[in-house]
Order: sequence, then C-alpha cells, then structure tokens
Amino acid sequence: MKYILVICAIFILGACKQKNRNAQIIDSYYTCSMHPQIREEKPGKCPICGMTLIAVKKNQVQMVNTITLSDQQVLLGNIQVDTINKGNIGNTTILNATLAIDETKSTAISSRVAGRIDRLYFKNTGDYIKKGDKLYDLYSEELNNAKQEYILALEKEKVLDQSIIDFKQLIESSKNKLQLWGMNAEQIELLGKTKQASPITSFYSTGNGTIISLESHEGEYIAEGGTMLRLADLSTLWAQAQVYTSQLSDMETKGIANVQIPDLGMEIPGRIELVNPEINPDTRINLVRISIQNKNNLLKPGMNAYVSLTNRQTSNLTLPTNAVLRNEHNNMVWVQTGHNTYKSLPVHLGKEDADRVEILSGLHPGDIVVVNGAYLINSEYIFKRGSFPIMPN
Repeated sequence: MKYILVICAIFILGACKQKNRNAQIIDSYYTCSMHPQIREEKPGKCPICGMTLIAVKKNQVQMVNTITLSDQQVLLGNIQVDTINKGNIGNTTILNATLAIDETKSTAISSRVAGRIDRLYFKNTGDYIKKGDKLYDLYSEELNNAKQEYILALEKEKVLDQSIIDFKQLIESSKNKLQLWGMNAEQIELLGKTKQASPITSFYSTGNGTIISLESHEGEYIAEGGTMLRLADLSTLWAQAQVYTSQLSDMETKGIANVQIPDLGMEIPGRIELVNPEINPDTRINLVRISIQNKNNLLKPGMNAYVSLTNRQTSNLTLPTNAVLRNEHNNMVWVQTGHNTYKSLPVHLGKEDADRVEILSGLHPGDIVVVNGAYLINSEYIFKRGSFPIMPN
C-alpha cells in the first residue's frame, strides 16, 4: 500500500511539472528585439537579421494602442504630462497678398476743352508731380475764342461804361467760362491786364501724385473730357489678400493686421479697410484689403506680401502643439491611463496659434495628456509592436 501511494505521488508531481512546462511554452513566444513583428514558438535566430530571439510572456502583452514604460524610460525620455483644460486661443491666418494703389487717393487729369496737345512736360510713368507744376500746353480754338470774348468785354466796359448793356455781367460770364475750361485765376488776371491772348494755353497740376499711366501724347488731338494722365498718392498703399469663405467667420473684419514685405525684410502694421461683400462663385474666395503707410516711398505697387490676421479668440480645450502627433490619416495624442501606462487616442483639431492647438473632440476636461515626449512613446510603441497605433475610423 505504501508503494502504491509513492508511485501515485510521483505521477502527480510529474504531471504538474509537465503542465507548468506546457503553460510556460503556451504563455511565451520568441521575438527579435530589432524586428518585433517576428514571433516564433521556439527559441532560435531572427530570419531577418540573425540575432538570437528573446522570450516574451504573452500575459505581458498589452492592450491595443496601449504601452507601459519603465521608470527609467520615463526618466530618460523626459516624459511629461498635463491635465487638459479650457483655455483661450486666437488663430493667426497667413495670407498671400499683393500691394496695390490706394484707389481713394488716385486722380485722372483730363482736358476740359478740346484741342491739340502742343507739349507734355512729364512723359514718364513714375515721375512725381507737385501741386502747381506745369503739365501740358494745349492749342484750342474754342478756348482762344473765349479769351477774345473776355478781352472784348473788358474793352467795351471801358468805352461804353454808361450804356444800357451790363458789361460786368458779360465779363463775369466770360471769366467763368475760362475757369471752367481750366485756366487758373492768375492766368485770367494776367490776360485782363495785358489784353493779349496767346494761342497756346498752359495747364497746371492741382495736386500731388505719381504718374501711374500716360493716356495721351504730344501732337495728338484730345476731346473735351479726354484723359491726359493718371496720378496716384503712394503715401499709403493697399495690401490685397484673398481669403476662403470658410475663414471669414473667424476674422476680425475691423481689426489690425501685420503686413510682411519679403523683398525688403519689413513688417508694417496695417488696418483692415474692406472685406469684399461679393464672393467669387467659382473659387469661393473673398478679397480682404489692408491699408498700410508707405514711408519714404520704399513700397511699390505690385510687390508680393504676406498678411498675418489674428482671428477672434475662443475658449475651448487646448494643448501644446507638440502634444499632437499628425500624419496624413489622423491626429492623435497619448493619454496616461495608469502608472507609466499610456494609450493613444484620435483627436479632432480646431484653431491653432504659435504654440497651442484647439481640441474639438476626442478628449475631455481632466484627461492627463503627454505634452512632452509623445514622439518617443510613439517610437517605442512602433519598436515593440512593429506598426503604428490603430486609430478607429
């Protein structure tokens, strides 16, 4: 009886040892530290690099999208976390722009009377004209006849002062006609003193500006109201930028903008003057116009520029931009779920400024998010799993 009990005990003990060995075999697999996608049931060499496979217990395999680091890894990787909460964020939009003439400060110099252009005193676009500068000489039969009428009215008044005809009214009427046709007060006064009418009449600038286009040339006949040239005051310019319709709701339409001139390395503060109420139906693009000062006339129409617009601030969940990992498919963050344990979660982003980004969905107030070292955690996950974390659709 004693021998029977001993034999049974030996069989039971052997069965337990065999069970433990089988459990150890079942609960373990062998992988390569350089190629974690390799999984073998038996020890051996990595078929890719030839390194000795190491044993890994299956009960240590972590959940999908979750990774656990050691204290040393957290310390060496400088892994830092923070609790996500609401904060203010103002998105800055950068737009391409082109400098243009301020149309509110441009004028057209036109002829008030028909005639032949005898001489132009400014013949180049870009020339600067000051108020009072002589612009052109004109031969006009109509204007010469009006000069003679004015002289004749002055002479008749002197000779027939006591007549029943009101020569003062005739003189005033002739004088007004000369003024309407472009002669200034000094020219009319000189004509009245000398009583000599030149067939050529000079015309002068009534304002300052830069010539942006020449519409007529010497020797040409010009009709009444015909444009001689166009002037623009370049002391202020417009930076005209195009913005998508979807961005308009966030813009401060009466705010301040910064205009950068890459060709000159300058940054100039400006003021939004106009957001065009009409949207291009084909491109869904709108026009934004910013007025800027042109000190020393360094800026030229046609120059390229960048416009930085600060949008309205909103209060929502925000994170440092470095906390978000981005790729062509989705955006994700690592959230701490336990001691040195982290899980990847997809997030939907909103506005973004220089150092923070708005989180529209995917996280909740109070979640503990990795704000420093997210890339290192992601790399360790790929190293151990052989692939990126799988994000739900």
